[in-house]
Amino acid sequence: MSISMGAEFAPQTTYLNTAAHGVFPVRTAAALRSAVEDMAAARLDHYALIERIEEARASFAAVVGLPVERVATGSAVSVHVGMIAQSLPEGTEVLVAEGDFSSLVNPFHVRPDLTLRQAPLDGLAEAVRPGTGLVAVSAVQSADGRVADLVGISAAARAAGARVLVDTTQSTGWLPMDPALADYTVCGAYKWLLCPRGTSFLTVPEDGGGLRPTHAGWFAGENRWETCYGPIDELAGSARRFDECPPYLPFVGAAASLGLIEEVGPAAIGEHNRELAARFRAGAVEAGHRPVPGDSAIVAVPGLGDAAPELAKAGVDVSARAGNLRASFHLFNTAADVDRLLAALAGLR
Repeated sequence: MSISMGAEFAPQTTYLNTAAHGVFPVRTAAALRSAVEDMAAARLDHYALIERIEEARASFAAVVGLPVERVATGSAVSVHVGMIAQSLPEGTEVLVAEGDFSSLVNPFHVRPDLTLRQAPLDGLAEAVRPGTGLVAVSAVQSADGRVADLVGISAAARAAGARVLVDTTQSTGWLPMDPALADYTVCGAYKWLLCPRGTSFLTVPEDGGGLRPTHAGWFAGENRWETCYGPIDELAGSARRFDECPPYLPFVGAAASLGLIEEVGPAAIGEHNRELAARFRAGAVEAGHRPVPGDSAIVAVPGLGDAAPELAKAGVDVSARAGNLRASFHLFNTAADVDRLLAALAGLR
């Protein structure tokens, strides 16, 4: 499937690094410039800026297929996960995948009264046991693009009476997920959702999933402008009670970027991304490399991580992660980008 995005993006390099940070759409850059100019000119409309936050929340809810009342906003995945970690009873066993992203794992690790257990990703479902209280896993692994078996993991967790937390930072925007597979999801929106860094989202069950709003400020109040001072007696009845007070500028950009993702649709984006990834995977195999197998928008080639700086000099932007060369493909990329990467790799020999 080919998606034409010429009018929406203007990259100046062959950018194959969305797994590290997304490229702003033209509309997002324009919205941010306008907001900065307004702030510099003292044209600061707080109500309008909060409307952008709510637009971003609504678009994210539409993208992931959940009611907007179940979506909280924040600035970083680790903050969301930290709240979940602080809400767990003492002694809870948390099961994670070996080598998963630290922002998902470490908030549990720094609570010494929790039991953190690790298991291989492909054996995570089998590692769930009756004493497990929470399974936390990334839908797609940052280091190598492997896709978790969320159906199997969720079924095993449910059978054991455990809750499930899924980090969708490397998947939301191109890999649709059944919301019923997780109790909580966390998502850093600055990658595949093309938002500014400083935007993230948390989804929770209708009843809040037992979370404590440990960082609730004025923004978490049911009537924000009426409860700016002193203790807040009435927190929001929705997931807004778990909101951080969000930064204005990043969410101005988020509203624009999420609008584009919603318009194109994650399913169509995912088909496009995976086609490009498969093209690179096949070309890498033909060149004698052994990329991590799978059907992911992220392709990791073990042992080639040292090539990333030389590829950057050739105008091809990829990442080095855990010794792998990591290339990631998104809706602004084309087959020509894949071919430039393959040619650049061949030129390093």
